[in-house]
Parts: sequence; structure tokens; C-alpha cells
Amino acid sequence: MADPAWPDDQLIVAAQDGDVDALTALVAGSHPTVRRFARSLCASPEDAEDAAQEALIILYRKIGMLRATGALASWMFRIVRNECLRRARTMLRDQSLARDTTTLSAEDEVLQQLEAAEVAAAIAALPIDQRRVLILRDVQGYSGRMVADALGLSTAAMKSRLHRARTAIRESLNPIGGQP
Repeated sequence: MADPAWPDDQLIVAAQDGDVDALTALVAGSHPTVRRFARSLCASPEDAEDAAQEALIILYRKIGMLRATGALASWMFRIVRNECLRRARTMLRDQSLARDTTTLSAEDEVLQQLEAAEVAAAIAALPIDQRRVLILRDVQGYSGRMVADALGLSTAAMKSRLHRARTAIRESLNPIGGQP
């Protein structure tokens, strides 16, 4: 059974064949679902909106490359995911360049990269609801109220998820159980 949130196969085929009206309807019909998915992946609402727009631009330009009409959803989700990851990498690279004012020894640089990789792996292992709160609050520095509003949560629910996320990160980075 087809997903009712996505346009039907006839519309997709017409868009692939170059029907401008069908292509416009396809992009408009896909937008809410693509935006919702981007919001679940990207660290900020602004990045999510940009990633959704980029995915829809790619859909508009490259619909003819889609091999199977049933693959539209997975194709769009892959584009959104890649765009969110690209934006996160760019943000991290920009932050590290801004922070990196001193010259580190080769050993310190390797240790720093290992620590960053461990933290990134611990964050990636979190459930999505905890990961989103942690990234918005601790990585991007948004206020608790802004994070709660952006995710549609009460402040108490946001604080609870943030606490669980921080605890899980602390435990995964310090598995012996001692204090850091």
C-alpha cells in the first residue's frame, strides 16, 4: 500500500516525462514530508529548512534520474540526510577553525581527534529525541526555552531528555563508572 503522504505514481511518472504542472505538484506535495524529515535530522530549524529546500531543488532538477516511482521517498530521505550531515560537518569544521588559534603538537592533535571521534560516536548512539536536544542545547548553545520551542516540547520534557542524554554520554565515555 502506498504512503498517503507522498504523491501517487501517476504524478511521479508524469513529472519524469517532463510535465511541468505534474513536477510542480510533486514538489509541493512532497514538501511537508521532506521538511518534517529534515527537522528530525538537522541540528537547527534553519538547517532543516535549508536541507529540505535543497532536497526539493534536487528533486526538481533530477526527477528524470529516478528509476522506480516507489523509490521517491527513500531517494528524498537520502538527499535530506546527506544535506543535514554536510551542514553539521561544515559547522563543526568552522567551529574548530575558529577555536584553533594555537599550534598543537602532533601527539596532542591525534589525542584531540581520538577524543572528538569518541564523543561523536557517543552522540550518534543516542536515541534521536535525546540527540536532537543535546545538539541544540550543548553543541549549538541555544537556550533551554528555544530548544523546547523548536522541538515542540515542554521545558520539563526538554530538561529530562537533556539530562538522560548527558548521562548516557558520560557513561559511554567513562565506562568504568568513576567520575571524570
